[in-house]
Amino acid sequence: MPVEADRDVPGLIVKFGDYPLHHGGVGAIRSLGRLGVPMYAITEDAYTPAASSRYLTRAFVWPTTGAEEPAHLIEGLQRIGRRIGRPAVLIPTDEEAAVLIAEHQDELAGPFLFSRVDPALPRRLASKQGLHELCAEHGVPSPPTAFPRSYDEIVAFADTARFPVVAKNREAFVRRRRPAVNGTTRIAGREALLALARDWGERPGVILQEYLPREEAEDWIVHACFDADSVPLVLFTGVKVRSWPPHAGMTANAYVVDNQELADLAARFIKEIGFSGVIDLDLRFDRRDGQYKLLDFNPRMGAQFRLFESDSGVDVVRAMHLNLTGRPVPDGEQRAGRRYIVENIDLPALLAYRRSGYTTPHAPARASETELAWFAGDDPLPFLTMLARFVRPGAKHLHQLWRTSRRGAGTPHTTR
Repeated sequence: MPVEADRDVPGLIVKFGDYPLHHGGVGAIRSLGRLGVPMYAITEDAYTPAASSRYLTRAFVWPTTGAEEPAHLIEGLQRIGRRIGRPAVLIPTDEEAAVLIAEHQDELAGPFLFSRVDPALPRRLASKQGLHELCAEHGVPSPPTAFPRSYDEIVAFADTARFPVVAKNREAFVRRRRPAVNGTTRIAGREALLALARDWGERPGVILQEYLPREEAEDWIVHACFDADSVPLVLFTGVKVRSWPPHAGMTANAYVVDNQELADLAARFIKEIGFSGVIDLDLRFDRRDGQYKLLDFNPRMGAQFRLFESDSGVDVVRAMHLNLTGRPVPDGEQRAGRRYIVENIDLPALLAYRRSGYTTPHAPARASETELAWFAGDDPLPFLTMLARFVRPGAKHLHQLWRTSRRGAGTPHTTR
């Protein structure tokens, strides 16, 4: 046992929306389950990879869309808390869950443990516009961004913009109810933008952002857990080698790489905004001006969090559980050179990246160790369940994404 966790306090994976093939949830179940912590999870059905893990005590089958009224979601969480029967640490895996927990802290405080934050902060961080404004307030670089309020403003933007540009849904929850785009979407030119914008309605729920050329950029990630005083309990940095869809989606292959400049930037920003809990940041290093530009701030556990572990055996989920149960978090250095691979998306990503012109000079030539997202010798069923559910619909979905990216109109982005 690398750390001594409180086995009397279970963990609960909280997710809203229909995305059953979520390796981050499986990773959290395994991470705490291997320490003897009882693990529970909200799942779409009884046959998801998470539900099949040997480390899961019980799956609560509760199909949601993420577009439900907050009162309905809170009542459902409270009902699950009563069924667990003792306080449990909440582990949100999407923005909707993180925002809901923050905005209803008093209602959830009895049956659950979670990091206390300013109730309005996670929603603002999950909002693309809110994040851009916070970056400007605190001197954190981010790409130039426009927030059009009408179709006419989009036309005016298109007349002067340098293409390609990136469109993103402006707010969490709205992306579930009325998504303007299917995630981060790269738009090649003026006519393509105007064609998409015709379907966005009178009040477009999007932001339009400068596209940082892949040939002049390198993608970095920061995962960390902060205590109630916004002091890092653990803080990790790494470089993203591949993602799917290419250059705009979920991490498919990444390495742990020491980057003190990036760590200092993240720690300063978190301290200044007063956040506590787990974070997942996406930044792009722009070689043209030498700046790390913050693209996304996820105020919750990231799907690829198991890339990072200290030499004392602590990842961000373990750090959060230890902290919330009053136990010390052991000191330790990140295990540089460690690699993480998401098996079902890394192969198509590899094929796409061969012709993209993107390079990651900071990635080591050889991994010191490799962690797979799905396969684990001590817990094989989630991998087999993933294969059973992925092969036919997954292949079709990957083909559709590939055709979309080849057309150049845009590339959907999965943000979990």
